[in-house]
Amino acid sequence: MSERIKILITYRGLSEKHIQQIREASSRIVITVAAEKEDIESVEDAEIIFGPFDRETLLQAKRLKWVQVPSAGVDRTMSPDFIGSEVVLTSSSGIHRTPMSEIAVAMMLMLAKRLHKFMRFQLERRWERIVPDELAGKTLGILGLGNVGMETAWKAKCLGMKVLALDRQRRMRRPTYVDRLVGPEDLDFLLSESDYLVVAVPLTKETYHMIAERELRLLKPSAHVINIARGAVVDNNALVKALKEGWIAGAGLDVFEEEPLPKDSPFWELENVIITPHIGGAMPQYEDRAVEIFCENLRRYLANRPLLNEIDKEAGY
Repeated sequence: MSERIKILITYRGLSEKHIQQIREASSRIVITVAAEKEDIESVEDAEIIFGPFDRETLLQAKRLKWVQVPSAGVDRTMSPDFIGSEVVLTSSSGIHRTPMSEIAVAMMLMLAKRLHKFMRFQLERRWERIVPDELAGKTLGILGLGNVGMETAWKAKCLGMKVLALDRQRRMRRPTYVDRLVGPEDLDFLLSESDYLVVAVPLTKETYHMIAERELRLLKPSAHVINIARGAVVDNNALVKALKEGWIAGAGLDVFEEEPLPKDSPFWELENVIITPHIGGAMPQYEDRAVEIFCENLRRYLANRPLLNEIDKEAGY
Protein backbone atom coordinates (compact mmCIF):
# COMPACT_ATOMS: atom_id res chain seq x y z
CA MET A 1 0.00 0.00 0.00
CA SER A 2 1.29 3.52 -0.85
CA GLU A 3 2.49 5.71 2.01
CA ARG A 4 -0.21 7.97 3.44
CA ILE A 5 0.09 11.64 2.59
CA LYS A 6 -0.63 14.22 5.27
CA ILE A 7 -2.59 17.35 4.37
CA LEU A 8 -2.59 20.26 6.78
CA ILE A 9 -5.64 22.49 6.34
CA THR A 10 -5.04 26.02 7.60
CA TYR A 11 -8.01 27.46 5.70
CA ARG A 12 -10.32 28.80 8.41
CA GLY A 13 -14.05 28.51 8.03
CA LEU A 14 -14.31 25.27 6.08
CA SER A 15 -17.33 23.21 7.09
CA GLU A 16 -17.30 19.52 7.88
CA LYS A 17 -18.89 19.02 4.48
CA HIS A 18 -15.85 20.60 2.84
CA ILE A 19 -13.43 18.52 4.90
CA GLN A 20 -15.32 15.38 3.97
CA GLN A 21 -15.23 16.39 0.30
CA ILE A 22 -11.45 16.61 0.49
CA ARG A 23 -11.22 13.34 2.40
CA GLU A 24 -13.20 11.57 -0.30
CA ALA A 25 -10.72 12.61 -2.98
CA SER A 26 -8.41 9.73 -2.07
CA SER A 27 -7.91 6.97 0.49
CA ARG A 28 -4.20 7.81 0.52
CA ILE A 29 -4.55 11.07 2.44
CA VAL A 30 -4.63 11.93 6.12
CA ILE A 31 -6.12 15.30 7.02
CA THR A 32 -5.17 17.52 9.94
CA VAL A 33 -7.25 20.63 10.47
CA ALA A 34 -5.47 23.49 12.21
CA ALA A 35 -8.27 25.13 14.18
CA GLU A 36 -6.03 27.72 15.83
CA LYS A 37 -2.61 29.14 15.04
CA GLU A 38 -1.04 27.23 17.96
CA ASP A 39 -2.13 23.94 16.40
CA ILE A 40 0.24 24.46 13.48
CA GLU A 41 3.33 23.88 15.63
CA SER A 42 3.69 20.17 14.75
CA VAL A 43 3.62 20.23 10.96
CA GLU A 44 6.91 18.52 10.23
CA ASP A 45 5.28 15.63 8.38
CA ALA A 46 2.78 17.64 6.32
CA GLU A 47 3.37 17.16 2.59
CA ILE A 48 0.53 19.45 1.50
CA ILE A 49 -0.92 22.64 2.96
CA PHE A 50 -4.29 23.99 1.91
CA GLY A 51 -4.73 27.52 3.17
CA PRO A 52 -2.64 30.50 4.24
CA PHE A 53 0.70 29.99 5.93
CA ASP A 54 3.52 32.01 7.43
CA ARG A 55 7.31 31.74 7.41
CA GLU A 56 7.34 29.81 10.70
CA THR A 57 5.03 27.16 9.30
CA LEU A 58 7.15 26.88 6.16
CA LEU A 59 10.32 26.32 8.18
CA GLN A 60 8.66 23.70 10.41
CA ALA A 61 7.11 21.69 7.58
CA LYS A 62 10.19 19.64 6.68
CA ARG A 63 8.36 17.38 4.21
CA LEU A 64 6.30 20.08 2.52
CA LYS A 65 6.04 19.74 -1.26
CA TRP A 66 2.94 21.70 -2.27
CA VAL A 67 0.85 24.60 -0.96
CA GLN A 68 -2.48 25.75 -2.37
CA VAL A 69 -3.78 29.10 -1.15
CA PRO A 70 -7.51 29.94 -1.33
CA SER A 71 -6.83 33.32 -2.94
CA ALA A 72 -5.88 34.34 -6.47
CA GLY A 73 -3.19 36.79 -5.38
CA VAL A 74 -0.09 35.30 -3.77
CA ASP A 75 1.89 38.46 -2.95
CA ARG A 76 1.40 37.97 0.81
CA THR A 77 3.15 34.57 0.71
CA MET A 78 6.27 35.63 -1.16
CA SER A 79 8.98 35.55 1.52
CA PRO A 80 12.57 34.97 0.32
CA ASP A 81 12.56 31.59 2.10
CA PHE A 82 9.53 30.43 0.17
CA ILE A 83 10.64 31.81 -3.19
CA GLY A 84 13.95 29.98 -2.80
CA SER A 85 12.37 26.69 -1.80
CA GLU A 86 11.30 23.82 -4.06
CA VAL A 87 7.77 23.84 -2.67
CA VAL A 88 5.16 24.14 -5.42
CA LEU A 89 2.61 26.94 -5.01
CA THR A 90 -0.84 26.99 -6.61
CA SER A 91 -3.63 29.52 -6.26
CA SER A 92 -7.41 29.49 -6.49
CA SER A 93 -7.38 31.72 -9.55
CA GLY A 94 -10.57 31.58 -11.56
CA ILE A 95 -13.13 31.50 -8.77
CA HIS A 96 -13.18 35.30 -8.55
CA ARG A 97 -13.83 36.08 -12.20
CA THR A 98 -17.59 36.53 -11.84
CA PRO A 99 -17.84 38.55 -8.59
CA MET A 100 -14.82 40.76 -9.32
CA SER A 101 -15.86 41.52 -12.89
CA GLU A 102 -19.36 42.33 -11.64
CA ILE A 103 -17.92 44.75 -9.06
CA ALA A 104 -15.87 46.45 -11.78
CA VAL A 105 -18.89 46.82 -14.07
CA ALA A 106 -21.12 47.91 -11.18
CA MET A 107 -18.67 50.66 -10.25
CA MET A 108 -18.48 51.84 -13.86
CA LEU A 109 -22.27 51.94 -14.09
CA MET A 110 -22.59 53.77 -10.77
CA LEU A 111 -20.06 56.39 -11.85
CA ALA A 112 -21.55 56.79 -15.32
CA LYS A 113 -25.13 57.06 -14.02
CA ARG A 114 -24.02 59.27 -11.09
CA LEU A 115 -25.65 56.84 -8.66
CA HIS A 116 -23.04 57.59 -6.01
CA LYS A 117 -24.22 61.21 -6.07
CA PHE A 118 -27.92 60.32 -6.08
CA MET A 119 -27.38 58.06 -3.04
CA ARG A 120 -25.98 61.06 -1.16
CA PHE A 121 -28.90 63.19 -2.31
CA GLN A 122 -31.33 60.52 -1.07
CA LEU A 123 -29.80 60.58 2.42
CA GLU A 124 -30.16 64.37 2.40
CA ARG A 125 -33.77 64.18 1.08
CA ARG A 126 -32.55 66.35 -1.74
CA TRP A 127 -34.25 66.38 -5.16
CA GLU A 128 -31.54 67.44 -7.61
CA ARG A 129 -31.21 66.32 -11.20
CA ILE A 130 -27.82 65.55 -12.78
CA VAL A 131 -27.60 64.30 -16.35
CA PRO A 132 -26.19 60.73 -16.31
CA ASP A 133 -23.74 59.41 -18.88
CA GLU A 134 -23.61 56.15 -20.87
CA LEU A 135 -21.06 53.38 -20.94
CA ALA A 136 -21.95 52.48 -24.54
CA GLY A 137 -19.40 54.01 -26.87
CA LYS A 138 -16.87 54.66 -24.10
CA THR A 139 -13.40 53.13 -24.08
CA LEU A 140 -12.43 50.72 -21.33
CA GLY A 141 -8.75 50.10 -20.67
CA ILE A 142 -7.97 46.92 -18.74
CA LEU A 143 -4.62 46.37 -17.06
CA GLY A 144 -4.19 42.61 -16.84
CA LEU A 145 -6.03 40.13 -19.00
CA GLY A 146 -6.27 37.21 -16.62
CA ASN A 147 -9.52 35.55 -15.57
CA VAL A 148 -10.98 38.72 -14.06
CA GLY A 149 -9.75 40.99 -16.83
CA MET A 150 -11.16 38.73 -19.53
CA GLU A 151 -14.56 38.47 -17.85
CA THR A 152 -14.67 42.24 -17.36
CA ALA A 153 -13.77 42.78 -21.01
CA TRP A 154 -16.57 40.47 -22.17
CA LYS A 155 -19.15 42.18 -19.96
CA ALA A 156 -18.01 45.62 -21.12
CA LYS A 157 -18.27 44.60 -24.76
CA CYS A 158 -21.84 43.44 -24.09
CA LEU A 159 -22.55 46.96 -22.84
CA GLY A 160 -21.29 48.45 -26.09
CA MET A 161 -17.88 49.63 -24.88
CA LYS A 162 -14.67 49.68 -26.87
CA VAL A 163 -12.16 47.48 -25.04
CA LEU A 164 -8.40 47.92 -24.90
CA ALA A 165 -6.38 45.51 -22.78
CA LEU A 166 -2.78 45.22 -21.67
CA ASP A 167 -1.23 41.76 -21.44
CA ARG A 168 2.19 42.02 -19.85
CA GLN A 169 3.46 38.75 -21.33
CA ARG A 170 2.13 39.27 -24.86
CA ARG A 171 1.64 35.50 -25.19
CA MET A 172 -2.09 35.30 -25.75
CA ARG A 173 -4.20 35.73 -28.85
CA ARG A 174 -6.58 38.65 -28.86
CA PRO A 175 -10.05 37.61 -27.71
CA THR A 176 -12.83 38.65 -30.07
CA TYR A 177 -14.35 40.92 -27.41
CA VAL A 178 -11.10 42.89 -27.04
CA ASP A 179 -10.70 45.55 -29.73
CA ARG A 180 -6.99 46.00 -29.21
CA LEU A 181 -4.46 44.00 -27.19
CA VAL A 182 -1.25 45.80 -26.24
CA GLY A 183 1.92 45.12 -24.29
CA PRO A 184 3.65 47.09 -21.50
CA GLU A 185 5.36 49.33 -24.04
CA ASP A 186 1.93 50.71 -25.04
CA LEU A 187 0.74 51.54 -21.52
CA ASP A 188 0.79 55.29 -22.21
CA PHE A 189 -1.42 54.80 -25.29
CA LEU A 190 -3.92 52.74 -23.33
CA LEU A 191 -4.08 55.30 -20.54
CA SER A 192 -4.59 58.25 -22.87
CA GLU A 193 -7.44 56.46 -24.70
CA SER A 194 -9.34 55.15 -21.67
CA ASP A 195 -12.55 56.62 -20.33
CA TYR A 196 -12.52 53.92 -17.65
CA LEU A 197 -9.37 52.17 -16.42
CA VAL A 198 -9.82 48.82 -14.65
CA VAL A 199 -6.76 47.65 -12.72
CA ALA A 200 -6.68 43.84 -12.61
CA VAL A 201 -2.99 42.90 -12.45
CA PRO A 202 -1.37 40.95 -9.60
CA LEU A 203 0.90 42.83 -7.20
CA THR A 204 4.54 42.08 -7.99
CA LYS A 205 7.81 44.00 -7.92
CA GLU A 206 7.07 45.11 -11.48
CA THR A 207 3.49 46.27 -10.82
CA TYR A 208 4.09 48.08 -7.50
CA HIS A 209 2.89 51.68 -8.12
CA MET A 210 2.41 50.81 -11.78
CA ILE A 211 -0.10 53.66 -11.81
CA ALA A 212 1.53 56.68 -10.18
CA GLU A 213 1.48 60.44 -10.78
CA ARG A 214 2.92 60.29 -14.30
CA GLU A 215 0.41 57.67 -15.41
CA LEU A 216 -2.56 59.40 -13.76
CA ARG A 217 -1.73 62.63 -15.59
CA LEU A 218 -1.96 60.73 -18.90
CA LEU A 219 -5.62 59.92 -18.28
CA LYS A 220 -8.41 62.17 -19.54
CA PRO A 221 -9.91 64.65 -17.04
CA SER A 222 -13.18 62.77 -17.63
CA ALA A 223 -11.64 59.34 -16.91
CA HIS A 224 -12.38 57.05 -13.96
CA VAL A 225 -10.04 54.56 -12.27
CA ILE A 226 -11.42 51.25 -10.99
CA ASN A 227 -9.01 49.26 -8.79
CA ILE A 228 -10.06 45.69 -7.98
CA ALA A 229 -6.54 44.22 -7.87
CA ARG A 230 -4.25 45.24 -5.01
CA GLY A 231 -4.08 48.68 -3.45
CA ALA A 232 -0.34 49.11 -4.01
CA VAL A 233 -0.59 48.74 -7.78
CA VAL A 234 -1.84 52.34 -7.66
CA ASP A 235 0.08 55.02 -5.76
CA ASN A 236 -2.67 56.02 -3.32
CA ASN A 237 -1.17 59.41 -2.46
CA ALA A 238 -0.95 60.31 -6.14
CA LEU A 239 -4.51 59.08 -6.66
CA VAL A 240 -5.86 61.30 -3.89
CA LYS A 241 -4.09 64.26 -5.46
CA ALA A 242 -5.47 63.38 -8.90
CA LEU A 243 -9.02 63.15 -7.55
CA LYS A 244 -8.77 66.38 -5.54
CA GLU A 245 -7.17 68.41 -8.31
CA GLY A 246 -9.33 67.11 -11.13
CA TRP A 247 -6.76 65.25 -13.21
CA ILE A 248 -9.43 62.52 -13.37
CA ALA A 249 -13.17 62.55 -12.75
CA GLY A 250 -13.52 59.80 -10.18
CA ALA A 251 -12.63 56.34 -8.93
CA GLY A 252 -14.13 53.08 -7.74
CA LEU A 253 -11.84 51.46 -5.18
CA ASP A 254 -12.15 48.04 -3.60
CA VAL A 255 -8.51 47.87 -2.45
CA PHE A 256 -6.07 50.23 -0.76
CA GLU A 257 -2.43 50.34 0.22
CA GLU A 258 -3.46 50.29 3.89
CA GLU A 259 -6.34 48.05 4.90
CA PRO A 260 -8.64 48.50 6.70
CA LEU A 261 -8.76 52.01 5.27
CA PRO A 262 -7.91 54.34 8.19
CA LYS A 263 -10.72 56.59 9.40
CA ASP A 264 -8.59 59.66 8.69
CA SER A 265 -7.91 58.65 5.08
CA PRO A 266 -8.74 61.47 2.64
CA PHE A 267 -10.51 58.93 0.41
CA TRP A 268 -13.51 58.98 2.77
CA GLU A 269 -14.06 62.70 2.14
CA LEU A 270 -13.97 62.55 -1.66
CA GLU A 271 -17.43 62.68 -3.23
CA ASN A 272 -16.12 61.40 -6.57
CA VAL A 273 -15.01 58.08 -5.05
CA ILE A 274 -16.89 54.83 -4.44
CA ILE A 275 -15.36 52.73 -1.66
CA THR A 276 -15.92 49.04 -0.98
CA PRO A 277 -13.99 47.15 1.76
CA HIS A 278 -12.00 44.63 -0.34
CA ILE A 279 -15.03 42.48 -1.07
CA GLY A 280 -14.67 42.30 -4.85
CA GLY A 281 -13.96 38.57 -4.81
CA ALA A 282 -16.35 37.68 -1.99
CA MET A 283 -19.38 35.48 -2.59
CA PRO A 284 -21.50 32.99 -0.61
CA GLN A 285 -20.03 30.08 -2.62
CA TYR A 286 -16.38 31.04 -2.04
CA GLU A 287 -15.39 28.04 0.07
CA ASP A 288 -17.29 25.65 -2.21
CA ARG A 289 -15.37 26.85 -5.26
CA ALA A 290 -11.99 26.97 -3.50
CA VAL A 291 -12.42 23.39 -2.29
CA GLU A 292 -13.43 22.22 -5.76
CA ILE A 293 -10.19 23.57 -7.23
CA PHE A 294 -8.15 22.06 -4.40
CA CYS A 295 -9.77 18.64 -4.82
CA GLU A 296 -9.11 18.69 -8.57
CA ASN A 297 -5.48 19.63 -7.92
CA LEU A 298 -5.20 16.98 -5.23
CA ARG A 299 -6.29 14.30 -7.69
CA ARG A 300 -3.77 15.64 -10.18
CA TYR A 301 -1.01 15.72 -7.55
CA LEU A 302 -1.62 12.12 -6.55
CA ALA A 303 -1.59 11.09 -10.22
CA ASN A 304 1.60 13.08 -10.97
CA ARG A 305 -0.25 15.28 -13.43
CA PRO A 306 0.30 19.06 -13.95
CA LEU A 307 -1.48 21.21 -11.37
CA LEU A 308 -3.92 24.00 -12.13
CA ASN A 309 -2.87 27.59 -11.38
CA GLU A 310 0.77 26.82 -10.63
CA ILE A 311 2.60 30.01 -9.68
CA ASP A 312 5.98 31.12 -10.96
CA LYS A 313 7.32 32.19 -7.58
CA GLU A 314 10.05 34.36 -9.06
CA ALA A 315 7.54 36.27 -11.20
CA GLY A 316 4.92 36.35 -8.43
CA TYR A 317 1.96 35.09 -10.50
